[in-house]
Amino acid sequence: MKIKEAVLALVLMAVLFLAACSTDAGEETAGTNADEGNDSGDVIELDFWTFWGSETRKPVIDKIIEDFNNSQDEIRVKHTHLPWGDIWTKNLAAVAAGDPPDVIINDINTVKQRAVNNQVENITEYLDEGMESEFYPELWNAAVYEDDIYAVPFNTDTRIFFWNKDMFEAAGLDPEQPPATWAELEEYAELLDDEDGGRYHTIGFLPNYGISQDIWMMNATGQGFWDFETSEPTLESDKAVEALNWARDFESRYGLNVIQGFEADFGNQQANPFVAGKLAMAIHTPTGMYTQLRDYGEDINFGVAPFPEMEEGNGHTTWGGGFVAEVPYGAENPEASVEFIKYLTGPEAQEYWAVMNFDNVANVEGAEAAAQSDELSEKGQEVYQLAIDNMDNTILTPYPVEAPDMMSLINPELEKFRLGDQSAEQALENAQSAVEDLAGN
Repeated sequence: MKIKEAVLALVLMAVLFLAACSTDAGEETAGTNADEGNDSGDVIELDFWTFWGSETRKPVIDKIIEDFNNSQDEIRVKHTHLPWGDIWTKNLAAVAAGDPPDVIINDINTVKQRAVNNQVENITEYLDEGMESEFYPELWNAAVYEDDIYAVPFNTDTRIFFWNKDMFEAAGLDPEQPPATWAELEEYAELLDDEDGGRYHTIGFLPNYGISQDIWMMNATGQGFWDFETSEPTLESDKAVEALNWARDFESRYGLNVIQGFEADFGNQQANPFVAGKLAMAIHTPTGMYTQLRDYGEDINFGVAPFPEMEEGNGHTTWGGGFVAEVPYGAENPEASVEFIKYLTGPEAQEYWAVMNFDNVANVEGAEAAAQSDELSEKGQEVYQLAIDNMDNTILTPYPVEAPDMMSLINPELEKFRLGDQSAEQALENAQSAVEDLAGN
């Protein structure tokens, strides 16, 4: 018995020894890899929040994360998807509780508000010198507050003009010549209308389909609604009045009842009136309209061009928005977070995102590579290239810290004008006054 007990004791000791060796070897391997990036020897884990949970976008962002994780041994990123309506309120709650995510995708036009309210980290010290040259200036500037950088642009959008070439030809118009000015746009629309006893089978153009009155104002004036140099609203101008009146007068040829009924018939992507061949011309985001045409309108022979000018020489100004990658305030390791952000917004990841989602990206090199990608059709390349070129005409409207809720005061006044309850002059005067009061001017 003593011999058996001794043997069992030796076996047990051997098992324990081997187990210990195995554990030590595993910890050493992990430590060796992690030691390259930090003194503690621990892999840094980052929680990345996005609202990209669709069957098309989630696999793309997951692949970018996987590629980043495989590219180095110091940082591991996990993706947390939250619904569009919840992500930013939950982020602010997490920041307030001192337990924020490490990286989040957020709105580009509200970066300055989060900066001034200590809701986002200042990441200037972690960025590479000259990094701003890699991005479209309008996008980069939206992420800067008082000369410090609080986010890196990820993607954006713009608005361009689409027209149905076959409908142009049927109406006696040159199918290769879109309208260049508002006057031509109105002239062409009248020729393209197909009306019978007050019922429109096709409509030439609807000025507020795909865009809204405020974008017509920007196209006319070439600017947004706030001057960041003087810290004052810039709503009242003769051109802004002219733009509002022109758009409403254009609509009046059809009447709001006709327009609302027409729009009600086309409430989803598959029934987009331009894609369905019921609208001859439209202004829309290139990515949104093209993907609908690609998926649901294969028979539509269309062209693309910049936003028509108010008059010759006035400019093709249009509006864009977008999203940024940023580090919420209080994140545990902002330097590691920025390393991931640099990969996420670098040319390789940006090209992949652009091609797979047909989405305007913020990195210039990534966008230009996407426009030449063999993954896109010839038509897709044409549309994407115009989207890139149109960034020169695209302005963003970052919300000023002095008046972060200004649009909630402006839009009701513009809508009252559209409904005929007040003049354009009165709408803009009321909006200007309300924003000035909000800003304390």
